[in-house]
Amino acid sequence: MESLVDTYKKSAVDGMEHFLKVFSFVPDDKLDWTPAPTAKSAIRIAAHTALYPARFAGMISNRKLPSHDNLEAWLAQRNAAEVAITSREEVEMIFRKGTDQVLAALESLTPEEIEMTLDSGFGWSVPMTWLMNLSGIHAIAHAAQIDYLQTCWDDQEVHF
Repeated sequence: MESLVDTYKKSAVDGMEHFLKVFSFVPDDKLDWTPAPTAKSAIRIAAHTALYPARFAGMISNRKLPSHDNLEAWLAQRNAAEVAITSREEVEMIFRKGTDQVLAALESLTPEEIEMTLDSGFGWSVPMTWLMNLSGIHAIAHAAQIDYLQTCWDDQEVHF
């Protein structure tokens, strides 16, 4: 029987691979297209998705959620990091590196740490198992955003 760590490692890799496959069907001339002025483009969604596994790995490795004492500054930094990624190659490289970090962080957990609950600092707590599964879920959720954008330019194919 597969261990919990192995299950979540598989989820992280499968989620990444699924996202990258769906993203590969975005035509080059549609990478920056948005359905509305305030909406995110496919490249921006991909950049966001690619950057987060490293962040999740840090939370798992540190056994704590980040503190956002200055949420506005943190969001500005996050947004700047996303905008700085401008190519498919960067997305894939960052995504794969971050996912490797998630796999290593998952391997580092002891059985006791897997059972722990992390304080959010906002009055609620998060089970470590939820955080362990987040990388895969996050990638799948954002792949659905790419799917939606594809329907906006009349790509009705199912890409998986």
